[in-house]
Amino acid sequence: MATQTAAKPLTAFSHVSFDVVGTLIDFEDAIKNGLARIAGDAGVDIDGEAALTVYRKARYQPEALRFPDDLGRCYGRIAAELGLPDNEENRRLMIEAVGEAEPFPDSVEAMARLKARYKLIAMTNARRWAFEKYEKKLGMPFWASFTTDETGTEKPDPAFFHQVFAHVERDGGSRADILHTAQSQYHDIGISRELGMTNAWIARRHAQQGYGGTIEPARFTEPDYRFNALIELAETADRAFGR
Repeated sequence: MATQTAAKPLTAFSHVSFDVVGTLIDFEDAIKNGLARIAGDAGVDIDGEAALTVYRKARYQPEALRFPDDLGRCYGRIAAELGLPDNEENRRLMIEAVGEAEPFPDSVEAMARLKARYKLIAMTNARRWAFEKYEKKLGMPFWASFTTDETGTEKPDPAFFHQVFAHVERDGGSRADILHTAQSQYHDIGISRELGMTNAWIARRHAQQGYGGTIEPARFTEPDYRFNALIELAETADRAFGR
């Protein structure tokens, strides 16, 4: 499914910025798989979607650490609610499981196709150590990358976006030249609209109810472009450029 409400065509952009975790990298599947390993060893049955709900509530607390380091603390909350054993080994397992999360099936191809047409920018709330693992799995597609280690803040803080704008301006562009692409309404789509960017929402959970492991926004922001998968954006760009 692809929809467009924007008058601005995809050929008008020189840069495409991306949320990484949840848009390009399937962190929810990594959380579920890590928990399934622990639950299997403990002989406990768990519901993956219920675990994501607990994770979401635990993740956005004042004492939260940077992602994915915070998976250890979050696991403590999940273990308490779902009856799993809580120990340092399992906390470390969850951090490593999410640090090794895999791309969505369409991500590598889509990014390669988009790289042929745009300068791609990673904007991730993950730490640099995890991003470097994700970037390699994605085929090293990025022209520039920003993690919480460099920005000192997390999206949806406008300060994160302004650091990206400044970098693009040094390249001779402006925020008007950037298409911001993400699955998170809370972290990306709403704030990108407030900052005057054109955005593309990748509705990764279009076939599932709720927001999974991502915080629910106070209100839904209608995106300029909507796609159910990233490859749809790449295909639409190809058609726009006349391929």
